[in-house]
Amino acid sequence: MREKNRIIKVATLKEFWQKHPTAKAPLESWYAEAKKESWKTTSDIKLKYRTADFLKGDRVVFNIGGNHFRLIVKIEYRIQLIFIRFVGTHSEYDKINAETI
Repeated sequence: MREKNRIIKVATLKEFWQKHPTAKAPLESWYAEAKKESWKTTSDIKLKYRTADFLKGDRVVFNIGGNHFRLIVKIEYRIQLIFIRFVGTHSEYDKINAETI
């Protein structure tokens, strides 16, 4: 049996959806799906999330809530840890460097 993903800094998601209530359901859905998975490669993610963007440094950008929000995570595939690095609106995302956040 494969070990499932562990997600670090879930509080970041909760803080965000308190400010943006329309993000709550899609972020909860992403979280529920991600913690059930056991991603070992980017291909594993692409099977479920076709619009995900893959950046250097094992970062992945997910479009959330019909692309109204962006979620950036850093994944340690070998040990199946997902670190929440950023969650924001599209305009907030445009102001950051997704490869270094």
